[in-house]
Amino acid sequence: VFGKAGRAETSTDPAPLSMFETVVTLKPKSEWRKVDTFYKDWPEWTKPAFRWFQPDHISSEQLVEEMNAALQIPGASNSWTMPIKGRIDMLTTGIRTPVGVKVFGSDIQQIERIGRDIERVLPSVPGTRSVFAERTGGGYFLDFVWKREALARYGLNIEDAQVAVTNAIGGDNVTTTVEGRERYPVNVRYQRDYRATLPALQAVLVPAANSAAQVPLSQLADVKVVAGPSMYRNEDGLLTGYVYVDVANRDPGSYVEDAKEAVRRAIRLPAGYSIQWSGQYEAMERVRERLKVVLPITLLLIVVLLYLNTKSMTKTAIVLLAVPFSAIGAVWLLYALDYNMSIGVWVGLIALLGVDAETGVFMLLYLDLAYERAKQEGKLRSLRDLQEAILNGAVKRIRPKFMTVATTFIGLVPILWATGTGADVMKRIGAPIIGGVFTSFLLELVVYPAIYEVWKWHSEVKRLSHSSS
Repeated sequence: VFGKAGRAETSTDPAPLSMFETVVTLKPKSEWRKVDTFYKDWPEWTKPAFRWFQPDHISSEQLVEEMNAALQIPGASNSWTMPIKGRIDMLTTGIRTPVGVKVFGSDIQQIERIGRDIERVLPSVPGTRSVFAERTGGGYFLDFVWKREALARYGLNIEDAQVAVTNAIGGDNVTTTVEGRERYPVNVRYQRDYRATLPALQAVLVPAANSAAQVPLSQLADVKVVAGPSMYRNEDGLLTGYVYVDVANRDPGSYVEDAKEAVRRAIRLPAGYSIQWSGQYEAMERVRERLKVVLPITLLLIVVLLYLNTKSMTKTAIVLLAVPFSAIGAVWLLYALDYNMSIGVWVGLIALLGVDAETGVFMLLYLDLAYERAKQEGKLRSLRDLQEAILNGAVKRIRPKFMTVATTFIGLVPILWATGTGADVMKRIGAPIIGGVFTSFLLELVVYPAIYEVWKWHSEVKRLSHSSS
């Protein structure tokens, strides 16, 4: 375990002064604490296969939950993330947790009060692991209130007195030393013992004008220590305060919707103050707006291509029935794997639309071929004849359909057990495709022929049978 408090002396470090960054390097998973499984008493040689489906050690999520419960420190908020990911989040949004709230206004104290109110409300929202509002009053400063009459009595002005105080406390560069080709400034100031305490500062001597007298600072100013903001945040010309929210077992999108409603009911913002939800949620909102354009365009292109291929809106509608068929398997597999809706899941669902259109067209093609063959041979005289023709076409579709499903499984199933870089994103792309292809395989073989039979019987065969009789 390695830790760092505060921030580095560089502009590339976005960490605030109040951040304690701790990097936990985990041991190999084979050394993690074991948990009970249904195969724990089985022979050892059988266990490796089942570990792929149900690991026999504690999961990463359980480990984070236990560490979070053990590290509940008053005044601190825990945010569990990966090191590089945390840096990227801080650089892009300024928020170092998955979800954050930015409070905008003109008074820093009022901003802090609003942040504390939000901190009090959000723990009641399901999925909240921890909440922490920034405390802006964590700094202590020396306040010099000058006595103008006393300054005038000794022939001084505020600038003269401030120069004396600045030189005593902060020092002044009096010369430069030359060391070969290097030059270093020489700074002179009071020793620490003469400037480290309030009485010592009050005893600082300020030279009077036009005389050799030196006046103690206590006679020229009231010196006191006051509390104030350790730092100011400014965005869009307004003072800003941050509230950090760590979310567990929920996707940021649905969590923020519930949190917005809870904050709206519990907190009434004063005039001139506003809040903005940020963090990963902000990026998801941008992508969601983009998907609102991409998804309809994708569906429209699929419909146009299907119509150009089938030359029939009825056939196009039948093919599009594969979309709800596959959605059943996609949703259930996502639920079984405990995946939340994310950008990767939406990308997988969009890819699934194309696979559905492909398999649906193949199924309809075989049904059309079987129907046209029976029609040319004059075998469509009754409903029974139509059913036999459709059954013949559907049976011929089983092998290519099974090959499509098998190749998809063989290509995508290994992704579900990947552990390398980017594996989490790839799992969420592949999961809806795997689940959707499986259910569409079953339902297309069962439902497509039935719908095709109803359509052909009422549109053509029934009329042909009446005319022939």
